[in-house]
Amino acid sequence: MYREEPDTEFDSGWRFLSGLESDAYVDDLGNVGLHDVNTIANYDPDVIPLLDAPPGSAFERDDDGQFVQVDFEVPDE
Repeated sequence: MYREEPDTEFDSGWRFLSGLESDAYVDDLGNVGLHDVNTIANYDPDVIPLLDAPPGSAFERDDDGQFVQVDFEVPDE
């Protein structure tokens, strides 16, 4: 999960990926969706403590399944 500057007033800026997607997969808009961040938090409550992190923040799960902060370069759009 990573956060960039929001695109609109209704955008949290959070982007959630499995980490296994290819660029071609993500570039196909049929493979992505817009969801309220609350919906994501309902599926995975582990994200809740991280949601106040500022734009530029990125987290991934470690081998134990815990979120850890990582360096991440936001993909060019």
